[in-house]
Parts: sequence; C-alpha cells; structure tokens
Amino acid sequence: MKKIDRETVQKILDTANIVDVVSDFVHLKRRGANYIGLCPFHNERTPSFSVSKAKNICKCFSCGKGGSPVNFIMEHEQLSFNEALRFLAKKYNIEIKEHEMSDKEREEATERESMLAANEFALNHFEHNLNETPDGQAIGLSYFRERGINDVSIKRFRLGYSIDSRDDLLKTATNKGYKEKYLVDTGLCIKNDAGKVYDRFKGRVMYPVFSISGKVVAFGGRTLRKDKDVAKYVNSPESLIYRKSYELYGLYQAKQAIVKKDKCILVEGYMDVISMYQSGIENVVASSGTSLTEGQIRMIHRFTENVTVIYDSDPAGIKASLRGIDMLLAEGLNIKVLLLPDGDDPDSFAQSHTSSELEEYLATHETDFISFKTSILMQGAENDPVQRSRAIADIVRSISVIPNELTRTIYIKECSRSLEIDEKVLTRQVAKYVAERREKDATTQQRQQAAETIEPLLQESTEVHSTQVVDKSNYLSTSSVDKARYFAPYERETLRYVLKYGMLDFCSAVDDEGNTAPMKVIDYIASELINDGMKFTNYDCAITFDAAVGVSQASWAEDLEKYKAQLLIKREKNIAEGEELIRQTALDLADIKVKETQLIEKCDNAYNSELTHYTALYIERALLSDPDDVVRRLATDLVSEKHVLSKVHTKYAQIATEQDQLDELIPKAVFGWKNAIIEWSIKELIAKISTTTDAEQQRELIIRLQEKKNLKKDFDKYLGERVVAPRK
Repeated sequence: MKKIDRETVQKILDTANIVDVVSDFVHLKRRGANYIGLCPFHNERTPSFSVSKAKNICKCFSCGKGGSPVNFIMEHEQLSFNEALRFLAKKYNIEIKEHEMSDKEREEATERESMLAANEFALNHFEHNLNETPDGQAIGLSYFRERGINDVSIKRFRLGYSIDSRDDLLKTATNKGYKEKYLVDTGLCIKNDAGKVYDRFKGRVMYPVFSISGKVVAFGGRTLRKDKDVAKYVNSPESLIYRKSYELYGLYQAKQAIVKKDKCILVEGYMDVISMYQSGIENVVASSGTSLTEGQIRMIHRFTENVTVIYDSDPAGIKASLRGIDMLLAEGLNIKVLLLPDGDDPDSFAQSHTSSELEEYLATHETDFISFKTSILMQGAENDPVQRSRAIADIVRSISVIPNELTRTIYIKECSRSLEIDEKVLTRQVAKYVAERREKDATTQQRQQAAETIEPLLQESTEVHSTQVVDKSNYLSTSSVDKARYFAPYERETLRYVLKYGMLDFCSAVDDEGNTAPMKVIDYIASELINDGMKFTNYDCAITFDAAVGVSQASWAEDLEKYKAQLLIKREKNIAEGEELIRQTALDLADIKVKETQLIEKCDNAYNSELTHYTALYIERALLSDPDDVVRRLATDLVSEKHVLSKVHTKYAQIATEQDQLDELIPKAVFGWKNAIIEWSIKELIAKISTTTDAEQQRELIIRLQEKKNLKKDFDKYLGERVVAPRK
C-alpha cells in the first residue's frame, strides 16, 4: 500500500476551493464577502453555516463543525485524512504521486476504505456482467430495454446484473484479493449459521445507491423470477458505510439539477427516478420504497426549499404516505403535491409521455398540500360529522408543524376558506397543537441533557496528537482540568494570534553582540513562554502550539521563496500588460513616465499585499488541514470569524484591522495570560493560608501572597484598570 507524497498533498490543499467543494453538498447563497447555507452536519431551518472564500474555510456557528476543504470532506463523508485528499484529487483531476507506506501507516488503513473498495469492485463487476456476459445481455439488458431504459440511462445510473450463481461475486472478488470479511460486512455476501458464504444478489438486476459525493454505498437488486416465495427486491443491509435513512436514490445524479431549478421532485422507486430522468426531468430522487425520514429530508433541504411529491392513484398508499408531508412541512420546506392519473405511476407516466408533455403536466397539476390532503381525507366523509372532524383535525395538525408563523397564518386562511370553518377556531386549534409539541420537545431536550454526562472539556483534554511529544498524563488529574478550564480563554487567545499571524514579522530581536534581526509573532510568543517558564495547561492548546512551531520550522523558507517567485512572475506580467496599455492610451512621453511610475507602484503594492497575506495565513492554512483531528478542530474554531464588517463601513471609513494593532494586542494577550497565572497563584495561596495551622509557614505564605498581589498591581497598570478576559 502507498501513501501520498508531500508535494501532491500541498498541491491538493492549494487547489481545493472551499466554496467549490461545499457547493457540491450545500446550496450556498452569497452574503457579503462570505456564503451561507444550511448546515449539513445538523438539523436546522435557519442557515448558520458560513463559508469564507478568502480564508478557504467553512464553519457552522451553531454546531461548530467545519474547517478547510479537507476537513469538510472528512466530516461530511466520514473519510480518513488520506481518503479525503484522494477525494479532492479526483475532483480536481490532480495526479497522485505516492510512496510505499511503512508498516505503521499500513495498519492505519481504515475498515471503511476497504468496504468502499469492495463495493466499487462489485459495481464494476455487475456492470461487466450486464454488458459483457451472455446471461447479462440476454436477461438483465433485455429487461431494462423492455422497461424502456436506454443505454445512456443504463450508463448514467451504473445499472448492472448479478449472475444467477451462488458464489459468482464471492469467487471473483476473493480471487482479486478482496477479503471475505468486507464482502460480508457490506452485505454483498451472506454468511449463514453453518459458516457458508454466498452472494446476496444472485440472479437480480442491480441498482447501485451512491452517496452524495458519488461513492457507491449500497445496492438494490430486483429479481426477474416469477416465484412468489422470492422477494421482489433485496437491498443492502445497513453498515458502516450505509445508513438507509440518510440516502436518497438518484440524489448524486440530480443534485445539480435540483439547485438549478430550485426544486426537488420526490418519487418512490428506482425505475421512477430513471424513467423521469430519461424523459428530461432530472431534478428527481426516490426514497427507495421506504417511508421518508428526517435524514433524507435534511439531505433535500441542503439543495432547495421547494419539493413536489408525486403520488400514483392508489388511495391506500397515499394515506400511508401522508406522514411524509408533515415531516417535510416541519423541516420548513414548501410542499406541492402531484397526483397521477388512474393506473399510472411515475415510471409508466414518464414512459408514455414526451418530455414537454411531462413538464406541462407537472406545471399544471401540482397543488398545495391543503387542497391535496383535503381531497384525500374528505373522501366519503361528507355525511359523517365524526370522520369529517377527524380529517379536519389531521389537516390542522399538519399546519401546526410549519415552523414559520407567517406561513402558518396563510395556510390557516386557506384552510378556513376551503373547509368553511371559522378562522379563529382554526387558529386556536393550531396554537394548541404548537404548544403541545413545544412542551414535548422541551421534555425530550431535558432528558437528552440529563443523559449527557461526559464533560466536553475533559474529553478534549484527553485526546492525543499523533506526532507531538506532549505528555498527556500531565493533563488528566482533576486539579489539572480545573486549572486548564480557568486558563483556557487566555491560552486560546494567545494561540489564536499564533495561528492567524504567526509568521509575520513582529519586532526586532537583539543578540549578545547587539545585532538585530526580525522576530516573528510565533517566535516572540514562544520566547515569552520560555522566559517566564509558562506552559499550556490545556492539552489541545499545547499540541496545537507544538504543531504550529513544527510548521514554522519545517519548510517555511522554501515555501516562501516559491511563492515569491510566483508573485514576481505575476508582477512582471501585470507590468508588461500595463505598459502596453499605457503606450496605446498615453498623450505624450511625460504622460507615459507618470503612468509607468504609478503602474510600478500599484504592482509593488499588490506584490507586498499578497506576500503579507500569504505570510499571515501560512500557519493557519497548514493546521486547518493537519492530519490530527484535535489540531484541525481547534484551529478551525480559533480562526473562524462569525461577523465581518459590512461594505458600508469599509467603503466610507478607514477601519483599523486587528492586524494593524498587533504590536499592542499580542503583548496584552500574553500579559493577560500571565496575569491569570498570578490570579490563580493568589487563589492557591489564600486556600493554603486558610488551611495551614503552622504559624511560621503561614507567615511565609502571607509574604508570598503580598508579593503576588504587588506583582498583580503592576500587571493591572499595564493592562488597564479594567482587565477584560478574552473571548471564550
């Protein structure tokens, strides 16, 4: 097994654009300099997921997840660091150069990667069977063509065929080196109680299920036999790589069309999706024959707020599926419903109509959920007051789940008009249902909070950085955790300056012979810690600081020279293009001279500005894509900025930035930490004095206490009369 080399890793990190990467999974909208969207990591109705193109990071300010493009892919797709790099390399067509892995690196290859590899092999195997084998062509391919599926759609959805043999896939895969364990774990094969292993999908046409990023995570297999004792469909079981309630069939193929049309069409089965896609309706997905889940709805909500649910004409099936409408409404989605003519389902309707006829039918027959639900539930209830009352209560309960109050009010008015019921009565009933649900949600939340007994700070303090030599045992005692909690805001603030500005020149260092040399922010802070014997008490901060020092000492000089060379080429090109434009537009030689001087000054300023920006972000960018989870998470947390100045402020006023004030802010941060250490010492001395009975020892402690208080007075004078703790 091989590992990606450093040069390729750096190329991937430099190429990956956070807006581009996140847009594959989240529908983003521009807001000022940043982009926002619904967080893909937790359930939310109001966007709190911010993407910064300038910093090349994303961050959810509700759940806290995010980071660099690599970290986003790791979190979203549950991939390892190297798997995420390969994912991005494939996206940007970057050739991966590798070297042989050591024994230790080889051991770290994940079970998830092996299962995905087994599924990928099976996908290619089933496709080969369908297109290249006599049985596949005669049985599988003939079936798809009989169903009206063309070769383009077969290729688009990667359809296949599993040979009607007990162990065709098993033998082929194991002969190629795939372990039996992963064939069983993915559900491609089954091991019975006797220990015999056999293919799960033998004799079936195959529908692969792709994750939103395009990885095959499961399969659905349809039998072509008429035996009643044989299940029509068999699906992959849930596994490490497949959670049924979070996958929608066809979403990988449909996501771009959904964003483009700002609408998702929801159907039930594999063939419904394929036939509609083939007929020109590309923004269509299926719940794969299962009841709609919250996880699937959240997947849809990432790309659009508008959903059209298509039902066939089976009344029993429709009533059983109405709960899905309430779940869509509760998520804050705008719901339309479409009922197909008697005898039709989306597959047959798409097959029997042209693309334009299908588009026209969708546009003219979709209706709002109240009209649809009323027509369904009121059937046969016209002369039955009890049944009518129950139907109305059901409709009103659906309205009550809508999170937006204004939307609820509009639906109440519509319901009042169509059902001929007093609007005030409906409003009171909706309010009652809303209150009941809030009370239920509050109770559930209280139970969840009561169950969360693990202290987050302690959990963070016990994680290990794989490449640093920090002694974890120093951070685990109860007293150490209390101390770490006390110092956390001060240590985090100091570390934040290291991450955001670490490689910028900060001051001059003078050696014993009086020679001066520029001292960078990270070197200044490191020297302050060494001179005063200070150490990070928070384990996460300690290993992140060590990682930052490692980055500053590794390849900074080499990377800086490479970047300078790129900037110089860019500068020369801009000057050459500018001079050519000046020669074409200048009035005389004097005008040329003035404009050329201005041009060179402009290009020099651009060169210096870009170089300063690169220098400031050097450590930050490296740690945002660090292989260690703890370092990456903390770096993301510290450098993310929830608020930015609007264009009004930056356009009409010269605002001093944090970077402009570093000569004041960084020393204050370090001294604020020192001041906190003194305060902690004072608290410890007071505690010792109160518990000490020995008079001599007590006198010594009092003297030390007074010394600490005097020292604190000096710090207070420097920091100001009001000492404000850094942000937490």
